[in-house]
Amino acid sequence: MKMICSILLLLSLTSCVSGAFVVNVTQTSYQAEENQDITLEWMFTTRTNSSSNSLYINCYLFTELKTSVLFHFNEGLDDSESQDEQFAGRVRWDKDVLRDGRIRLHMSKLRINDSGVYRCDVQTGDDSGSEICHLDVTGECIQ
Repeated sequence: MKMICSILLLLSLTSCVSGAFVVNVTQTSYQAEENQDITLEWMFTTRTNSSSNSLYINCYLFTELKTSVLFHFNEGLDDSESQDEQFAGRVRWDKDVLRDGRIRLHMSKLRINDSGVYRCDVQTGDDSGSEICHLDVTGECIQ
């Protein structure tokens, strides 16, 4: 897990140094209980001359065991067929905030295996960047 985090940190730092295009997260770490819902959010620099047809967004979950596709948006279309079955029917996105440079992904009915490092890669025209956040899902508290 440390190796994955080190590689992702290096990728994030490299993208920050290379230009004015920036991808950020609104929160770097999330904690939730099993079966709760959560919203993960990233922000990116928008350009007035670019359209959603030149926008590519790829969001992944990295765990020690595998890499899973959470969300793909390519050339103006949500590519839900490439989504990992772990997230099928549990991830919604807000189309309305995309033009403002925001990626908002709503995850429902969280599972323990949703824990890990989430990264969104954003590419628009010649600009690209990525950012990570962490999600830790714990067992449901029974009262």
